[in-house]
Amino acid sequence: MIGKGLLAATLLVGGGFIALPQAQAYNEESVIIDGKKVNSQLVNGNVFVSAQDVAKALGRNVTIDEKDKTVSIESRLDTILKRGYIRVGTTGDYKPFTYFNPKTQQFEGYDIDAAKMLAKDLGVEVQFVKTSWPTLMDDLLADKFDIAVGGITRNVERQKKAHLSQGYIQFGKAPLIRKEDKEKFKSIEDINKPEVRIGVNPGGTNEKFVRAYLPKANVTVVENNLDIPHLVAEGKFDVMITDNIEAMLYAKQDPRLYAALSDKPFTIDEKGFMMHRGDTVFSNWIELWMEEMELKGEFEKLKKKWIE
Repeated sequence: MIGKGLLAATLLVGGGFIALPQAQAYNEESVIIDGKKVNSQLVNGNVFVSAQDVAKALGRNVTIDEKDKTVSIESRLDTILKRGYIRVGTTGDYKPFTYFNPKTQQFEGYDIDAAKMLAKDLGVEVQFVKTSWPTLMDDLLADKFDIAVGGITRNVERQKKAHLSQGYIQFGKAPLIRKEDKEKFKSIEDINKPEVRIGVNPGGTNEKFVRAYLPKANVTVVENNLDIPHLVAEGKFDVMITDNIEAMLYAKQDPRLYAALSDKPFTIDEKGFMMHRGDTVFSNWIELWMEEMELKGEFEKLKKKWIE
């Protein structure tokens, strides 16, 4: 007997029924849907897969109507609207985009304000979900949140597993140093030396840049990104490699610090929002919302509030 919420998959071994797109069975035990392997059952020569597994593989949600005995795989957009809230993943350690304020026990920052505006335009509430840079992608794929925000760099590696929105702000990697060292560190070559001590947070694009371009430097991984600027100011580290936006913010807050090369960063990238891959209905809504935010000058207002 087929269990609740099981659907026939496509191209089944033994000649099953075509019921779902982008599915390919390669043996009786498993099915590949949009590049993801899901469990399956062989029943009377046909392969069946769980609707929940199919929805997860497609970046969508599933609802089961016990009364009508129907299974619906729908866009995350429809699920959010029915649910009444959107789950937003964020690290809370990356000013000015996302910061968890221990005094208020609330998230704040550029992307936090943007997420609240996004929820308002959807007509739902917002629920922030704490994540970390090393676990950001895994937490998204585990469906702990619907969208991730907080200074996330758009790059091709992340796009392999998730969907990155259009960019909303441009930035580049640059060194945060002590003001007294402003004549000392003016290039990659000046920093890429064994005697130069670098502090970097784990799992994100900052560490990736340091490992790729500063292999000779003395690198220490610091779990909490928020701890590194004052460790540079106090002399434990010489350099923090981060986005020039963050470097300028910390230099403004602490007169001991200096945002070197902020006008000529080592790289040029963009920040974006990260979503589940495969749900074009939801991602298209996000893209249009971002275009509207740009046209109405809302992103510019957030920039003036949190960055300039």
